[in-house]
Amino acid sequence: MRMWMADPKIMCRNHLLGEHAEIHMFIGAINRRQSMNGYLKKGFLEVHNLCGRHEELVKEMKRRGYEHCSVLEENWISAQESGCIDRQRSLRELVRRCSRCRQNYAHARNRSP
Repeated sequence: MRMWMADPKIMCRNHLLGEHAEIHMFIGAINRRQSMNGYLKKGFLEVHNLCGRHEELVKEMKRRGYEHCSVLEENWISAQESGCIDRQRSLRELVRRCSRCRQNYAHARNRSP
């Protein structure tokens, strides 16, 4: 599980929907009081950004015409600022791993002024 924190517009369908599902899994794990230390230490999780990131992903899902019907648990245990993702490093890893995300990223860069 991880949060990519890359621009959702460059993410392929699998990574977009995958990160969305993983946000729900993170919140479930936090509610069960499971340790997130490994994810935090590896820079895969920003607890304080789970809700905001969920909204970013949902916005992109809707823009693409995907249905969204999974709401975040209302009573999840919120945390103070916790975790930090190196966004540039994460983006490099995403485009290294996924040819479709790499193509989307290259296309977005070519369109930027």
